[in-house]
Amino acid sequence: MTDQTIDFPTLRKPVAVFDAGIGSYAAVAALQRALPRQDILYFADRASFPYGSKNRQELLGILNRTLHFLDGFDPAAILVASNAPSITVLNDLKDMVSVPVFGVRPPVREALQQANGRNVAVLGVQSLVESAEMRAFAAAEAGDEVRRVHLVNASPLVELVESGAFLFDHAGVQEKVDAFVSASDARHADIGAMTLSSTHLPWLRSFLEISVQGRPLLDPLDSALAAIVPFAVEGHGQILGLVTENERYTANDFQRMLDRLGVTLPLRIVPRLSEE
Repeated sequence: MTDQTIDFPTLRKPVAVFDAGIGSYAAVAALQRALPRQDILYFADRASFPYGSKNRQELLGILNRTLHFLDGFDPAAILVASNAPSITVLNDLKDMVSVPVFGVRPPVREALQQANGRNVAVLGVQSLVESAEMRAFAAAEAGDEVRRVHLVNASPLVELVESGAFLFDHAGVQEKVDAFVSASDARHADIGAMTLSSTHLPWLRSFLEISVQGRPLLDPLDSALAAIVPFAVEGHGQILGLVTENERYTANDFQRMLDRLGVTLPLRIVPRLSEE
């Protein structure tokens, strides 16, 4: 459980990773695999959950406050581990702090290459796939092939992760993932590759692989982590976990989600970030 008496580690130039949901822990785990000596600051902003339902002005405010907060920990780099704000507002804010700031963005070009002439489905939360910024990003990435790119609302799949169902109801989750993929295929013909453009979706990879029957599934985290590696600073491989909370999304509930994932990470509760 969260406990202010726990002896938390002192970090050396950590990579700071943040999001509002559990999905971003996949980025922490990937960083640990790639850079085992890198210290990591993991910030779960549960008080702002979910980013995917926020409008542009709300996301601007959240990221502005969060980037300045994390900059106070002297990070080597900051990773916005959420596709929606990375696409919609990050370009407006990334120069507001002195350290490199990276986001996760749908790997549209790579997906088109791997689709072998077929179409591509970008799976993301509703606010991402319905945004003008995402449409512009897809057009810039795809060029003349933009008609092959379909933006698909995968918010129902995100809920399977946030609820923890993917951990304890494998049969039920597989049924729902199968139904989602079938419905998507019915709406969007000849999909040859998909991007997992919510950090929740890689947790469902094993279910999706069964449903998509051999079609490539591309993770936006791969290119983000590759961009961070040059900024790595050797530390002790420690992780500091910070969390905000509100009445609906409590720190203890988030701790239980980590426990169900088999993640041993004590969390320190921090006050909700000021809106000023």
